[in-house]
Amino acid sequence: MSDRRADAYVEKLAALGIEIEAREMTESTHTAQQAAEAIGCPVEAIVKSLLFRAGDDFVLVLASGPHRVDTDLVGALVGAPVSMADAKSVKLVTGYSIGGVPPLAHAQQLPTILDETLLLLPEVWAAAGSANSVFPIAPGRLVELAGARVGRVS
Repeated sequence: MSDRRADAYVEKLAALGIEIEAREMTESTHTAQQAAEAIGCPVEAIVKSLLFRAGDDFVLVLASGPHRVDTDLVGALVGAPVSMADAKSVKLVTGYSIGGVPPLAHAQQLPTILDETLLLLPEVWAAAGSANSVFPIAPGRLVELAGARVGRVS
């Protein structure tokens, strides 16, 4: 059985000229550790797409799986205090539920910061629109497609 949310995400990216190969996992990929175990990759290669509130705006942080985002570091990068967005805001702003938020193509255009440690890896894995679908991508390509700023976030 195909995951309709992942299929819709693949189609959304294809319409933007971005080709990905989403993989539906039988196990949950809701957490970074679960995703790494299901894929068979190091947890450092898992991209967590985390939404933060920065004043009246939002910013997306693409963090390496085991890293806990330091809001002071992110705040310094964006020039405003930041706090984690609530689940309702995540769904409204990104169009996806927590655990399935992809790094690209959200309901709203978002400034994005990529964890600098992800660039140390040849390939990373990100959510493809649902809690049990993922796709691989080169981190440099992710920076390019997301228009991301690279920085220290943990």
